[in-house]
Amino acid sequence: MKRRTFLQGCSGITVLPLFLLLSTQAVANLINQTVIEPLNKPHKAWRGLVSAEAYRVLFEENTEEPGSSELNYEHREGIFICAACYLPLFESQYKYESGSGWPSFTQPIPGSIGTKPDFQLIFLRTEYHCARCGGHQGHVFKDGPPPRGERWCNNGLALKFVPKTDQLPALRG
Repeated sequence: MKRRTFLQGCSGITVLPLFLLLSTQAVANLINQTVIEPLNKPHKAWRGLVSAEAYRVLFEENTEEPGSSELNYEHREGIFICAACYLPLFESQYKYESGSGWPSFTQPIPGSIGTKPDFQLIFLRTEYHCARCGGHQGHVFKDGPPPRGERWCNNGLALKFVPKTDQLPALRG
């Protein structure tokens, strides 16, 4: 019994340095991360809530033509939200001109995006989708600007822009 108590105490001591290495900000970020509750809603139920073109992108994983989105030219301060469920996905400060023809961002809002492997073009890509409704947004690539080196390439039809001066709409489900 004393040996077990000793070993348990030792295991706690070995983990202690890991907590000391974390900065206060890192601990605060871990505590404040919100877990998005996925909606249990079939894709067909979104048909009446989004345009036919947006539905094809969001729930059939199609891609709009490059250069076709008005959001390519959106440079105001604000939030980009999912066109289906209105979950905030990207802050305007992380939008940049990638030259790809689609709205691109250096990072999403933490916790708002889910990812999965995509082999549709034979080679592996990382697809991302809204963490709440599962709507397809685009693909993330490792050719973005520093410091993260990521390009979150988004379909404009899968997003709506809300200027900083406007109130975010209520989440819909």
